[in-house]
Amino acid sequence: MRMLLGLPDLPRLVETTFKSAKASQSLIFSSTELAILRTPEGLPFQLRYCPALGNKPKPKEEKNPVKKRDVFESPDEALLIAKVPTSNPSHFLVLNKYPVIEEHFILATIANKPQTHVLEQDDLEATYACLKAWESYGSQRRLFAFFNSGDHSGASQPHRHLQFLPIENMKKGDRSNSWNLLVDVILNDNKSVPSDQVAQLPDLLQHPAVPFTHFGFKFTGEPDGSQLLEAYNKLYEAAKEAVEAFISRNSDGFALHTTEEGDLPISYNLAITTDGMAICPRRSGGAMLQRDDGSSVGFIELNGTTLGGTLMVKHQEEWDTLHAQPGKLTSILTALGIPRTE
Repeated sequence: MRMLLGLPDLPRLVETTFKSAKASQSLIFSSTELAILRTPEGLPFQLRYCPALGNKPKPKEEKNPVKKRDVFESPDEALLIAKVPTSNPSHFLVLNKYPVIEEHFILATIANKPQTHVLEQDDLEATYACLKAWESYGSQRRLFAFFNSGDHSGASQPHRHLQFLPIENMKKGDRSNSWNLLVDVILNDNKSVPSDQVAQLPDLLQHPAVPFTHFGFKFTGEPDGSQLLEAYNKLYEAAKEAVEAFISRNSDGFALHTTEEGDLPISYNLAITTDGMAICPRRSGGAMLQRDDGSSVGFIELNGTTLGGTLMVKHQEEWDTLHAQPGKLTSILTALGIPRTE
């Protein structure tokens, strides 16, 4: 049975809360300059340039650092959207405090569950319920959901949470007319083929133009909670197998994470839409962008928005280099994940 959020109009509620929080400066919205890059294989990626984030002062290193505050323990009332479901809530919806996409919001567990443990059925049910609720209020409305788990995934908070970006806000502006979500390409492009890396899971998809190992699972109808969990487990097992196979072939210091406290042994990004899910196992939090002479321009960090087909830079030379030489994008994408095997 599908989880019902109990919210009458999720898009309107998010919009109203966002406008109010922005007006009161409870959140800090940073605009970005946007370009569409294409890899040599033709995949479109959004490149966003946000100098405001590059100018943020770094926190001072303390001699006796205190434990990092759990930002989801008692969220700012100005950012809080709702608790869901409204009857016996297990999660809450809250705005991202530092968005670069309007109405970027988060689904977090009310109990402090670890980001590095396996996702549970109610996490996936609540996520899918948000995706469906958004689409219920107009044919042009869609959400992209993503999840970061592990040291190499771009995750920044240890309290379990998934994130949502309204695709209509990601696509604002004429420059995005030729751009599509990468997860949409993986799930819906006729070039995607059954995975050749996990023979026992022929229902998992891979797109030949994506330079890192990934797996997609397309829903055949509207999934219930157990089907969502089954799809996630299939994807996770395929990602774990790919990481283990890579480690067995390489001795470059990359290793599995410790699992002593129930943490999962791999880092990964997960993307979810109402069409399906996709996963990308990770071996790095990002990659160094280099000039043609081999010197470094800067370190490009990437999280689950990579499966959305978008990345962000914070410094002018990074923007200029990628804008002028979009082919360098492939080396960055290859370095963040497990290289595709021939």
